[in-house]
Amino acid sequence: MSKPPTFVPPACARAERLVTERGEFAVLDARPAGAVRGTALLLPGYTGSKEDFIALLEPLAEAGFRVVAVDGRGQYETAGPEDEAAYARAELARDVLAQAAAVRGPGRVHLLGHSLGGQIARAAVLRDAEPFCSLTLLSSGPAEVSEEQRQRIELLTAAMAAMDMGQVWDAMQALTTPEDLAEPDEDEVRAEAALRARWLGHSPAQLTATGRQLRTEPDLVAELAACGVPVQVVSGERDDTWPVELLDDMARRLTAARVVVPGAEHSPNTDNPADTARALAGFWAAHG
Repeated sequence: MSKPPTFVPPACARAERLVTERGEFAVLDARPAGAVRGTALLLPGYTGSKEDFIALLEPLAEAGFRVVAVDGRGQYETAGPEDEAAYARAELARDVLAQAAAVRGPGRVHLLGHSLGGQIARAAVLRDAEPFCSLTLLSSGPAEVSEEQRQRIELLTAAMAAMDMGQVWDAMQALTTPEDLAEPDEDEVRAEAALRARWLGHSPAQLTATGRQLRTEPDLVAELAACGVPVQVVSGERDDTWPVELLDDMARRLTAARVVVPGAEHSPNTDNPADTARALAGFWAAHG
């Protein structure tokens, strides 16, 4: 999962509820001090949340963009039913279209999705491309995730079926925390508590349904290329969810702008937010 540097939004952003025809969604809404050059809607990845984009909000607002980062249904601070059918890809795509309608002004919306969010964003564009002036796929590949990640998702799904969310969190921490790790300081304790609270806020049905989708997603690159929406493919230098070479090939098939963020892995938004924000602002400015 992405680990944001903080869960406290910058001064330019407000935590709000976005009211749409598909219900309310928790968002962080960052606005520039001056004229608005465009509006962007940001979708987080699997087990993630709107806070994954916190480090991007200030530089993008300073570049003149209104940026709305959203918790999808069943993610963290947006409620969702314990019914896997509610998280079918088509349902999540309709949510995105409703969110875009709620945030767009006189112009269209720049859409960005990280990882799972990229595949949901793609589904929204394939359903209706009209609301969007660009699409950024951030560390999000053409089809199903790598074999290693499929196995991890299967293990997580089995754990959620056998334990409650608190027990699953404890088990994950026991597997990933070295026994000889030094005692955490106060900042690390607060960060861990925030990550745990986010995990507990997720709907198990949402994680189960979207995890299945990540393991079985078909290749829809040709369909996306035919939509005519300008596409940007951004990733880190390394990625264990979709190999970088696969993302390179997807960008060629889409005739997309391609950016590799130095020093970053699967989450350029948290690994190197400064370079990621510059790449996004430049692409959005070119396709406003």
